[in-house]
Amino acid sequence: MTRLTASTRLPKILLDKTLVGRLEALAASMMRRSPEVGERLMDEIARAKLVAPDKLRSDVVTIGNEVTYRDLGNDRVQTVILTYPEDADIDQHRISVLTPIGVALLGLSVGASISWATRDDETRTLEVLKVMPMTS
Repeated sequence: MTRLTASTRLPKILLDKTLVGRLEALAASMMRRSPEVGERLMDEIARAKLVAPDKLRSDVVTIGNEVTYRDLGNDRVQTVILTYPEDADIDQHRISVLTPIGVALLGLSVGASISWATRDDETRTLEVLKVMPMTS
């Protein structure tokens, strides 16, 4: 996974503070299988502003939200639901927070863009277009 340079501006991210313990445990479990993803998730948690669930804005990507984003490299627009690993199902467009794109999306708000490295070590940039809260 390519490292972001010091000159790369990372967007601000917000996280529901009640999710941090589980996200840290998931990141730690990834260190053996995919250290790049585990480290990136830990880095994102460390730099996030932690907020109470009722203070998390509705335009911020969190677990269970449907998010529409544009890949700025090929202008492709995609809509996915960010999930915990056990709920992921690519056929249902449900992506795990333990994937490179899942880590990249976590905590972003509408209008934010971020570069991320695919599993093939290709650097891509995405922009969040729309966030819809989880429907029960």
